[in-house]
Amino acid sequence: MLERVGFVGLGGMGGPMASNLMEAGYEMVLHNRTREKAEKRAAGGEVVDTPREVAERCDVVITMLPGPSEVEMVVSGEGGLFEAMRRDLLVADMSTSSPTLARELTRRAREVGVSMLDAPVSGGDVGAQEGTLSIMVGGEEADFERAKPLFEAMGKTVTHVGPAGAGQVVKACNQIVVALVIEAVSEALVLGSRGGVVPEKILDILGGGLAGNKVMEVKREKLLSGNFEPGGKVEYHRKDLGIALSAGREYGVSLPATAIVDQMFGALVAQGRGDWDHSALVTLVEDWSRQVAHGQGRE
Repeated sequence: MLERVGFVGLGGMGGPMASNLMEAGYEMVLHNRTREKAEKRAAGGEVVDTPREVAERCDVVITMLPGPSEVEMVVSGEGGLFEAMRRDLLVADMSTSSPTLARELTRRAREVGVSMLDAPVSGGDVGAQEGTLSIMVGGEEADFERAKPLFEAMGKTVTHVGPAGAGQVVKACNQIVVALVIEAVSEALVLGSRGGVVPEKILDILGGGLAGNKVMEVKREKLLSGNFEPGGKVEYHRKDLGIALSAGREYGVSLPATAIVDQMFGALVAQGRGDWDHSALVTLVEDWSRQVAHGQGRE
């Protein structure tokens, strides 16, 4: 018998993830800060007004929220999931959040008899829509096995990576690599274009050799068209790098390139591009290159 599933946070990622669970046959209870989004995704599921009501009606609750402050509020704040006091409840937070917070919420969950997993994802809005996300899960093995069928309805690669907080550590690692690759591809495109090479050809050649990477495949159209309608927003990726840098300080790890790209994302936010797709890093490299060219007397 399928467990009854709650879903809190139905934005660009959470919405399609919840839809995939409904298509897999799960009975759903939905909550979103903006009720209209929940009602749009309901498709026969129940919409409620608070996270607590979700927990009271469900066996497993999934959260997909913007960041650590929202996660803490929804899970353990007033009207939050823990207030339901359901001792058989399993909470799987699939947001990109803090490893430290994930461990702390797991500790609080145990105090009220609730099980908890941190299970952030990679794959962006396309992966969420197509059900092909990569899901990295921290927490107890038994809780992972219980939630695994749900994860498999939303993702293609589902991996238990360690104890509480480990999922968020791996997601921080993922976001470092994605950010640095976007920045490297941006530099390569601007250099190649200034050297008179067609951008499409640059990506074709890079993609066929050792420099080939998933970023160029997924972000190709945005990089070439200049249409930065967001999949992963600049402001969110900047938040993710902040989490990674904080983890680096906690674990005594130097992350110099991450710090540079974090500042680059900050520059985009300052320019009003925070709600653009994170591949818009290329626009910053273009802007800086124009300034350099102007300083050298080039048009």
